[in-house]
Amino acid sequence: MSDTASLIALSDLPLVKPGDDLAALLIAGLERRVGTLLTAGDVLVVAQKIVSKAEGRYIDLARVEPGVEAERLARATDKDPRLVQVILDESRRVVRHRPGVLIVEHRLGYVMANAGVDRSNVDPAMGAEPVLLLPRDPDASAAALREQLGAHFGIAPAVIISDSFGRAWRSGTTGIALGAAGLPSLVDMRGHDDLYGRTLRVTEIGFADEIAAAASLLMGQADEAQPAVLLRGLMWSAPARPAKALIRAAEEDMFR
Repeated sequence: MSDTASLIALSDLPLVKPGDDLAALLIAGLERRVGTLLTAGDVLVVAQKIVSKAEGRYIDLARVEPGVEAERLARATDKDPRLVQVILDESRRVVRHRPGVLIVEHRLGYVMANAGVDRSNVDPAMGAEPVLLLPRDPDASAAALREQLGAHFGIAPAVIISDSFGRAWRSGTTGIALGAAGLPSLVDMRGHDDLYGRTLRVTEIGFADEIAAAASLLMGQADEAQPAVLLRGLMWSAPARPAKALIRAAEEDMFR
C-alpha cells in the first residue's frame, strides 16, 4: 500500500502518425520530464488514440459502402450509415440503440458506444473523411511498449492503454484501461478481512481502471494534447493480469 503518488504528464509529445515508433517518442518524452531512470512502481498510461494512430487504425468513410443493416440502424440512430457500417464491422453484436446512441459489444468484448470508432482529434490528412478504430489488441500493444521501454531504461514500467468510457449507471465519461501489462488489472480481495475482521466475499478492485481514471485528469478529453502520463509511487503485490480480466462475463452482466 502506498501513501503518496504523483502524476506527471508528458506534455511535449509530437502528433503521432501511422508508422511512428511510439516507444521511441515515449522514451524521449520520459527523458525530458523525469530523466533516464525509472523506478519500481512506475506506471505509464498511454491514450488509446496515439496507439491507434501509430498502428495506422484509420478508415476513410468515403470508401465505405453501408449494408442493409447499417442503413436500418442509421435511420434508427440518426447516424451516418457509413459510420454505422464501420461500427458493425468492429462489433460482435448491437446491445442497445436509440436516436443518437449505439451501444455495441466490441469484437474484443468491451460493451461501449460506437465500438470506439472516433472522429475527434483525428488528422484530416488521413483521408477524405477519416475515423479511427481501437488498437487490434490493446493488451499486446501495452506489452510491446513495456518491453521496448524496459530494454531502453533497464527497468520496465507497467503500461496501461487508456480510453474514455461512459457507464451504464452514471453520467459522464472516465478513463478506463483497454490494455495493460506489468500490473494486476484486477485485484481479487475475496477472502481477505476488512478492518473489523469480516471476510470480504465480493470485493474485486479494478486497479488498472483506477490508474487510468487518475491519469485522465491530466490527459483531458478535448485539446489538452497530453496523451501520456507517468504515475509514480504505487505499490502492489498481486500478480500481473491483462486488462481483458476486467471484462465482465455476459452471464454476470445485469446491464446486457
